[in-house]
Amino acid sequence: MEHEISWPNVIRIDTVYRPKLTLDLSKVEPIVPDPFESITEAELAAIIAGKPNPALLSDIDLKQIAERYRTQTIIFETAKRIYNIEKPNWKGSKELFLAQLIKIVGEFIESDRIMISSERFNTSAERRKVLIILNMNKIIQHIWNAIKAVNCEKRVPVFDSENPIRSTSDMRAWYTSKPCEWTQKSHISHVVVDNTWEATEAYIIDKHPAVRSFVKNDHLGFYIVYNYQGVVRKYYPDFIIKLVNGEYLVLEVKGKEDAVAKTKHASLAEWVEAVNSHGGFGRWKWAVSYTPGDLEMVIQEATTDKI
Repeated sequence: MEHEISWPNVIRIDTVYRPKLTLDLSKVEPIVPDPFESITEAELAAIIAGKPNPALLSDIDLKQIAERYRTQTIIFETAKRIYNIEKPNWKGSKELFLAQLIKIVGEFIESDRIMISSERFNTSAERRKVLIILNMNKIIQHIWNAIKAVNCEKRVPVFDSENPIRSTSDMRAWYTSKPCEWTQKSHISHVVVDNTWEATEAYIIDKHPAVRSFVKNDHLGFYIVYNYQGVVRKYYPDFIIKLVNGEYLVLEVKGKEDAVAKTKHASLAEWVEAVNSHGGFGRWKWAVSYTPGDLEMVIQEATTDKI
């Protein structure tokens, strides 16, 4: 088929770590916990007595939390949660891996990389500790991403054993009441659109001279696995594009770059790196379009090795 697109059916990406973990804290992006954000830590529900955010906690609440959790306990629990997820990827002594994580996490918790702007929570070490506790999921995600970024020796894609390769030719007919746009360069005859933005993006992709074929990721089953705040989820990028130079571009359409989007895009970048390192599926790239106005340039840059 002229516009058929195939892709590796990756169920996860394994990170192979260097034997010795290192992290230059001066190069780690600061994290700024916000006391006005909702609490999601289930284990603290009884302590906070149903209050919607840390900013509403009373001094008694803060004292109770601070007394219950020691700093060393916080450090160990943070390191342990990263360890439990990553230990299958560690090739050496598991005890050494945990010890190195505890050291790095301890240095990070005590460093100026956790920036607390709230006057109520930055006036004492005790209150700072409380805000760290209440934002533990975010801090774990932040330090975990930093550790992976500088200590990865290689990324290894793990394929679905039954269907290691998927294709647009696998897609069956389906029905929708949503608006549809006819395509010229897609193996799938129509693009289903949820809004005018999607319709405009699809039109630009279909007409762009650097695009050989494309498909909207709708009912395709193409996903990227990511871990956000300890929960494993699936993320479905918007388009797969085959460029005229034979390379592939995974395109995400996103209006705003929030914490969840950053995690998704980091996982997409790892997917692309792992697939390219494998070498059996052509060369892949990824990009984000934040507005229909930037899309033509995004695609053009993908063809000139700037992405």
